[in-house]
Amino acid sequence: MSKHLFGAIATPHGVAANNRGENEGNMTTLQKILWNGEVHSTVSAEAIRWAIRADWQRREYKVNRTWDEKTRRHAWQDPDFLQEGVPYIDDDVLGYMSAQAAKEEANEEPAEEPKPKRGGRQRGKATVRRSRFEATRAISLAPWPGDVVFNVAGIGATPSASTKGDFPVPYSGEVHATRYQYAFALTPEYLLDRQRALALVDAIVDLAEVAGSHARYLYDFAPDAVIFRWTDDFAPRILYPYQLGEGGRLAVPEVVRRVQAGDVDARELIVGGSLAETRDGQTLGELGASVHPGVKAAAQELKERLKPGLDARG
Repeated sequence: MSKHLFGAIATPHGVAANNRGENEGNMTTLQKILWNGEVHSTVSAEAIRWAIRADWQRREYKVNRTWDEKTRRHAWQDPDFLQEGVPYIDDDVLGYMSAQAAKEEANEEPAEEPKPKRGGRQRGKATVRRSRFEATRAISLAPWPGDVVFNVAGIGATPSASTKGDFPVPYSGEVHATRYQYAFALTPEYLLDRQRALALVDAIVDLAEVAGSHARYLYDFAPDAVIFRWTDDFAPRILYPYQLGEGGRLAVPEVVRRVQAGDVDARELIVGGSLAETRDGQTLGELGASVHPGVKAAAQELKERLKPGLDARG
């Protein structure tokens, strides 16, 4: 039976800003959704995936799509995904799709021939590998209160700033002082090289540069708390578990309830970070979960649990 890895991550508290390079007039905006009846800020799974690939590039793994900080552009090693196997870690774990349009029309018949009743264009072709890594959107733990900061850019400070007149250029940005939570899933058996599951764990533990317009803001997306689950169960059952309790401390009452109800085996859980010091973290430890005060120690135990099943290739 396949083993599945699920994880629930909570970030530290910080000030997040625009993470997508978009604006409305002179206002840089946050992405927002309605969550439990209130407006919360959110960060896309694509941004999380981008940061994971950037982490692998820094660690000098072979990645197909590399980022050049000087040109601010991506460069591809194999843009058509033609190499045998999956030599690049990002292609194997994060998947890919290359869609090509048809080069000529279908059903091109001579004029004297009757046309088919149902015509159509020749189908293009797509080279696809489904992502083995799945991530949810990151959702703020606190509702967005509508905070906006106002700033000014000096004359000529940037190419887009006004070079005429005597006054600086005003601009503003939506910001959110909050934590974020997100979850992920991976079945290592589906990887062409199962050892790459360990590199994914390392990237998540050291995740950086996900939320925030980094010319002005730095937001730490490395986990402050983690819950890992290594299980035969197909369902994660631990997505979006975090709540803010007294004094802004993390709480995971739904995880505790599911363990007590028998829906989740506590022995499958590894808890790490600030959650370990909370009442819920201590309760999970009493119920049989492995609890560590540090995130990296929890990740190390997870990797030790993963290793026995990673020797064979998928």
